[in-house]
Amino acid sequence: MKTLLMATALILGACTAAASTPRAKIGEVVREAPALDALIAPGAEIEKLAEGFAWAEGPVWIGGDDGYLLFTDVPGNRMHRWSEADGASVFLEPSGLAGGDLSAFREPGANGLIRGNEGTILLADHGNRAIASLDLTTREKRLLATQYQDRRFSSPNDLVRARNGAIYFTDPPYGLAGLDESPLKEQPHNGVYRLAPDGSVTLIDAELSRPNGILLSPDERTLYVANSDPERAIWVAYALDESGNVASRRLFADATAQVGEANPGLPDGMAIDVEGNLFATGPGGVIVFSPDGRRLGLIRTGTAVANCTFGGGDGSTLYLASHNMLARMPTRTKGLGF
Repeated sequence: MKTLLMATALILGACTAAASTPRAKIGEVVREAPALDALIAPGAEIEKLAEGFAWAEGPVWIGGDDGYLLFTDVPGNRMHRWSEADGASVFLEPSGLAGGDLSAFREPGANGLIRGNEGTILLADHGNRAIASLDLTTREKRLLATQYQDRRFSSPNDLVRARNGAIYFTDPPYGLAGLDESPLKEQPHNGVYRLAPDGSVTLIDAELSRPNGILLSPDERTLYVANSDPERAIWVAYALDESGNVASRRLFADATAQVGEANPGLPDGMAIDVEGNLFATGPGGVIVFSPDGRRLGLIRTGTAVANCTFGGGDGSTLYLASHNMLARMPTRTKGLGF
């Protein structure tokens, strides 16, 4: 316990220092097509907001002009809050599995976060191996789905909610010690799922080796899924019918050739703007794709970027959960829902 308290104090100290000192400018924007200028202004800078995390993930913006960002530190089993006025602080600990023996878990905390109904967020909860809802006022958590065909999920990673209330999510083994070899792993695959409003769960795809980030297009007729496998670093696009069921699938983009030490990171979390441009974390940072899959540019922070989201008062700021730090940059576009 003493060790845990000391570690928490160090993290809080690092976060507070980052909020109270002049913010460092980091990384660069690599422009690969002229169309990027309409999305990111020439000269736009990346600003470090806080640091000292084990693996920052799952950012989600809450509120408007005076709002705040929530994000997770998955190995650290914490959820953090960041605002312009207050900097970074611990919002929820533990964010995932509470108490008991954690030795069977590689990452026991919550991972992806998205906005839920008023006053709540939805979580991909590694430690509880569930999709969950969290009341932002009481911090009370409710598990929405824990299994498929009477078998526990491995460690739900990321999620997106459709306007009709359906939740699409991924379930790789990253939360389990031993990954696919974990004795806790019950599913024979690493799946992509749909949780219907009535609570039923449907398996969408059992063929991806490491399904990770997941997003819907603005018209909700395309579902994007990132596969964070260095041997097959791809994004898949699924065509959805009017009921939200998968009609077909295609390869959206492939970055396998870019994987390596010079380009830290793999296909992971994603954000999408109102025009359907995809800001997808991958080798090197955040790759910006047009809706038809053309690469427009690359946002480099110098470390692997696990996830990103739009936020700020008007939704034009891109927040980056980048390994041990949180960063942001201005854009000329806006995320959905603002």
